[in-house]
Order: sequence, then structure tokens, then C-alpha cells
Amino acid sequence: MTTLTIMPEGKTIEVAEGTTLLAALLGAEIAIPHKCEGQAKCGSCHIYVQEGRKGLSKIAKLENEKLDAIVGVSSKSRLACQATMLGTESVKIELLGFSSGL
Repeated sequence: MTTLTIMPEGKTIEVAEGTTLLAALLGAEIAIPHKCEGQAKCGSCHIYVQEGRKGLSKIAKLENEKLDAIVGVSSKSRLACQATMLGTESVKIELLGFSSGL
């Protein structure tokens, strides 16, 4: 289990290795948009990784292509449906106050 801290709430949850950020957030009853049900097609689950980027899976081609097409992307951007916890270090994410998907 790895610690995931969700900002701006500051809530901390324990997440099993191999779990996507989207699944972890929904399992903790944290509201996050996910229009395409985790298929990396809409970009609505766009989040920022504040700390622990190495504790998440690498960005795959499909996720990278979707991030290139949405507004407000930075070097900290990930799609919660595609980022998987590796269990190697704690991760701190920031939920965005807007839906950035198309």
C-alpha cells in the first residue's frame, strides 16, 4: 500500500500497487469527472501530480496524445484514469477546479 494525498482537501488514503488514480479516488468517494469511464478519450480526469511522479506509471502514447489536446496541461499533468500507482513512493496530486476535457 502506498499513500496518496489529494489536494486541495488534504485527504490521505492508502492505495494498492497497480491501482489507477481514478479507481483510488472513486473508491475513496472523491468526486472526479470521468466521462469516458477510464478510456483516455475525454481528458476530464486531468489532474496535477505535485509530488511523487516516480511513484506512478510512465505516460503511454494514448495518454500523451490526449494531454496534447486539452487545455491547462503542464509538466505535472496526468490523466487519473491512466496513471497507475507503482507502490514505490508516496504521491501527492491536485484535483483541478474545472473540467479540462473536450
